Amino acid sequence: MSIQEIHKHAVLPPIISRCDKEFLERTQRYIITEIERVGCNEEGPADEYYIIYQNVFNKVIDYVTAYKSILTSIKKEYDAFIETLKKDRRTTFFLHGKLKVWAAEPTVLVYHQRRAIQLEAKMRIIENNSLKIQLQIDQMKQLRAEYDTKEAKYCTLSKDPSKPIPGMTLQDSVNLNALRKFRKHLEDKYREMKQAMLVKYVPIQRMADFDEEMIVLLKRRDIAENLNEKLRFRHQRLQIILYALSSWVKSDKSKTFEDFVEEIQKTKDFHAFIVDQGFVEELLEDDPSKAKNAEIILYYIERFNELMSLGEYEKAAYFAASSPRRILRNMGSMDKFKDDLMKLITLCPQTELIQCLTEEKNGRPPFLSFGLAILHLFSVNMEKVGIKLLQEINKGGTDAVEHLVINDSYCSLEMWQQLANICLQNGFDKLSNDIISILRSQAGVAEISEEEDTVNLMEHVFW
Repeated sequence: MSIQEIHKHAVLPPIISRCDKEFLERTQRYIITEIERVGCNEEGPADEYYIIYQNVFNKVIDYVTAYKSILTSIKKEYDAFIETLKKDRRTTFFLHGKLKVWAAEPTVLVYHQRRAIQLEAKMRIIENNSLKIQLQIDQMKQLRAEYDTKEAKYCTLSKDPSKPIPGMTLQDSVNLNALRKFRKHLEDKYREMKQAMLVKYVPIQRMADFDEEMIVLLKRRDIAENLNEKLRFRHQRLQIILYALSSWVKSDKSKTFEDFVEEIQKTKDFHAFIVDQGFVEELLEDDPSKAKNAEIILYYIERFNELMSLGEYEKAAYFAASSPRRILRNMGSMDKFKDDLMKLITLCPQTELIQCLTEEKNGRPPFLSFGLAILHLFSVNMEKVGIKLLQEINKGGTDAVEHLVINDSYCSLEMWQQLANICLQNGFDKLSNDIISILRSQAGVAEISEEEDTVNLMEHVFW
């Protein structure tokens, strides 16, 4: 069959009636209007699209009569399919979120554990602070109770108004003008006493500040002395090198500088230069005895610490006393013995034992300071033993006391003053006066007069 024959028998499209055409136009306008109203775009499916076209489908079914049953079945299948897609979409979204949560659980667990550790540390800090604050509150309550008790005690001892006023006659005490004059006199006297208190007396807190300033200044002095010693040593060594270098420059330079230094050490001029400058041979860097001395000092320190750890205190004390350059005869070594020896004399308070520990033997220093031992005995309520020791030292006379005070380098000036006060309180007036006299005779010690209005409170520091 030819193409012309096919076109002859082709079916023409149906002619749309006017009513159907108006229905289609209304439906098209409805779709466009609803889409613009809800603001949907064409990038992806939305629930609003489904609702709009579902309403259009219902209108078509209501309008068509011949295919109403078929269109109704198609719509049901369409709605069921759409609901299935929505349900699957919600299920997929839920499972995807759950999968993310499961994947993040190890990281979340680590963060939670770290946060728990931080919170526990904060809780411990808060508990410690709360405990400190509670202790401070309890102390304040206790001080407040003591203050209230004292105040109530003082209030109970109030003056009897029926008794005459001190400093006034009975006739003046009932005279208003005399009372005003006497009141003005008392106010003036009060102001004078207050002014005198500010000028002649120093608060305890200010004295504590002076002590702290003194400690800081002494530390600065020690640091400056150490730095000065290092610089002096360096200067002396440079002077020697300069002398050797100038001699080598003036020579014919036939030898190296090192050989020239070794040779010039043996000359008399070099030794005379060292004596004039107050140097010693161990200032030289290449002196073999310097390394040997360092090894000996290190051996003494290590051996001393070993004896202390083994509890052999007597050997350690003799070792410290015989150490070269007195490197172990210092407050650090004394502190290592002090605690154990204090416990020893507390447990065994025998006069012979304490005298043995506080006496010199064969020119070696004692194991324990006599002043520290006496102060310790009186602080632990062992006054009888302390009084016996004071009696023994009192028998030796002023020379023995002076020898004891001067050679005891571990007992400070304030401690000897406390010891003098203890002697005075227990009837050893002569011994107390001897100690005070010996302290006053020391160089750099000045006594502060109580009668002078202007007192230099730091006079006893810089000595």
